[in-house]
Amino acid sequence: MAALLIDHGVGSELPAQLGLGSGEAAARSTLRAQVAQLDRLLSAAACEAFPDRLDLPVLPARGPRLQSLGELELLRDALIGSLRQAREALATRELERTAARELLEQMLLDPAKYRRLRIAQSELGVGGCGVWSVMPRLGPMGRLMGWWRVKLSSGCPLAA
Repeated sequence: MAALLIDHGVGSELPAQLGLGSGEAAARSTLRAQVAQLDRLLSAAACEAFPDRLDLPVLPARGPRLQSLGELELLRDALIGSLRQAREALATRELERTAARELLEQMLLDPAKYRRLRIAQSELGVGGCGVWSVMPRLGPMGRLMGWWRVKLSSGCPLAA
């Protein structure tokens, strides 16, 4: 995630030195404040997604310089688009996790109905490498008798 703090160290005296009008200086200040707020919101969305990755386009860094009003507006619009993508990705992921949690509840209530089904902890939004699976109790005998249970695996396999 690229930091998008633009115009580092620009003080209020700079617009007067460059001969900018007070209207343009106010617009530039407003746009910089909007860009900073959008950058904070986008960073918060990325932190909310942690440890999962949130694939967002990274805006090109051009280094510190005074940007025109048009460039600031384009930057703001790009950040708005990135923030919208991040929020949609977070909402989609939360819907998938909610569906997986509901499926796990159903598995726990009636294991025989969900034979051989597996749900990873990561699908539930829970850390760790464990996997919930429906398997027969007592091996082949349990399969023949219809004795099914839901079991959580012990976790991550040993490193190879």
